[in-house]
Amino acid sequence: MDNYQQPPAHPGSNGYGHNPGQEVSPVISVKEWMLMTLVMIIPIVNIIMMFVWAFGEGNPTKKNYFKASLLWAAIIIAIYAVVFIIVIAAAASTSFS
Repeated sequence: MDNYQQPPAHPGSNGYGHNPGQEVSPVISVKEWMLMTLVMIIPIVNIIMMFVWAFGEGNPTKKNYFKASLLWAAIIIAIYAVVFIIVIAAAASTSFS
């Protein structure tokens, strides 16, 4: 075993997170990636499609990607909201003094 290999997690496993009998999700084609990227450029439609692809039926890899994208979007919106509240509070405090 070289330095880059890890021992199998359990008997019957090949050590790379895949068991021989385990079902594998299909690969997302370049055509699908191009279509998803095109849809993500369209305002409003992109938000709706992120929810559809994240929580609808389909490829588990695509679902996980869009769930992660929605989580990042929620984090960024929360940061923007905090910054907006701080700026408004600062502006309000300077206008009353």
